[in-house]
Amino acid sequence: MNAMQPRHRLALIAIACGALAPAAFAADWPSGFSKCAEEGETCKLGSTSTTRQVSFGLKDKWVLKTFTGTSIACTSANFGKADPNAGKAEKCAVGPVSAAPAPSPAPAPSPAPSPAPAPSPAPAPSPAPAPAPAPAGASGGFAGTVTGGGSKAAITVSNAADMQAAINNYSGTGGLVINYNGTFDFKTIPDPCTQWKKPAGAIVEIKNKSDITIQGTNGSAANFGLAVKAGSNNIIIRNMTIGLLPGSIDAIGIEGQSGKYPGYIWVDHNTLFSSLAECSGAGDLEFDGLIDNKAGAHHITYSYNYIHDHHKVGLMGSSDSDTTDRYVTFHHNYYYNVGSRVPLQRGGYTHIYNNLFSKIVTSGANIRMGGYSLIEANYFENSQNPVTSRDSSAIGYWELRNNNIKSKADFGTYGITWVASTSSPTKDATDWVSTATFPVGIPYSYTPHDPACVKAKLPSVVGAGKSLATLSCN
Repeated sequence: MNAMQPRHRLALIAIACGALAPAAFAADWPSGFSKCAEEGETCKLGSTSTTRQVSFGLKDKWVLKTFTGTSIACTSANFGKADPNAGKAEKCAVGPVSAAPAPSPAPAPSPAPSPAPAPSPAPAPSPAPAPAPAPAGASGGFAGTVTGGGSKAAITVSNAADMQAAINNYSGTGGLVINYNGTFDFKTIPDPCTQWKKPAGAIVEIKNKSDITIQGTNGSAANFGLAVKAGSNNIIIRNMTIGLLPGSIDAIGIEGQSGKYPGYIWVDHNTLFSSLAECSGAGDLEFDGLIDNKAGAHHITYSYNYIHDHHKVGLMGSSDSDTTDRYVTFHHNYYYNVGSRVPLQRGGYTHIYNNLFSKIVTSGANIRMGGYSLIEANYFENSQNPVTSRDSSAIGYWELRNNNIKSKADFGTYGITWVASTSSPTKDATDWVSTATFPVGIPYSYTPHDPACVKAKLPSVVGAGKSLATLSCN
């Protein structure tokens, strides 16, 4: 098993002792901030124009400073004040984009039975009145405000080679917008198994380049993959239809490497699919992931995607050793007739809200390796093992909040079934009870819709070709 972050170890101790939630611990950054680096590493901020507050410190002692740009070094020299925890390894954390100044840490309390006040109010546990319209580029998730290529004049391409050439010719910062208008007739693939057995197809790669938007035109379709690699930040991929890829390649893959981690990526309004065909000799290897992120990829939002007819949808972490403090949001996605991995989460933190899960064949959200998930205001129906922790050397934890299923008594109403895993350790949500309180603040504004509205109206606004429509429940 991997060495866990200190918060994870405390959580495991608390749960082993019978507590419902992880043990209390001192905060290493202000409420609503998200960790971005250890001392000496690089903290990613976003695009060249992103302005964020960054904290530097440890155990309720930190200093704050506002920075603009893509990244800063997490060192005491960058914060212009005395080191608040001299001689100790400290951490950096980012606040929301263009956020108001975060509060200073509260003074250490004198001995008393009650704790000191929290630095800022906790997010409301139930739906609140609709907020003011979100600013342009607000992803509604941990990716924050993602501008991509901004208002740069678009380059129009019709195939993978021309898209790759446009990326290769781009300087790397300042903005690139690519309109894809190519087409592909999926009816020309009569046998999914023959397609899967072909050599791996084309993959368009973004590496060490930022401020990019890739967007499909209405009616376009692609039979190639997209890969966001190390050193790439502030990326938008939207309105693409990608399906039945030849060979084992990801439809949209996000992957880092040591010291270079892609982040602040928004995958929005795409239609992604393959087939649930069982191919002879394939085992469980028919096709690859639709939305995989691994190797340090962080601060990602997946929203309004229509994902259907696929075996293994998306993983976070390629193995049990690939666990980092990644932050990923899944909201307003429609998963229909898929096998598993929605998502497969190893470590890190996910916020899964207002998604529609229908006909999950094997397992749904699989939270593992000390990861935490806030599973909020979703609609689950006709699915097997919708929330679980299995098939790794350590379990993960979830907070269930305001979903259509309120208790295990609702399983029959919504067609929820359970099949026990033979792996150990395993925890299934067969009691539909939270196993932990989500331990990090939500740094973005959101108002969850009622799950009944998600069921009734979400399918009409997800996926490509919907003019980037969003859910309205008025």
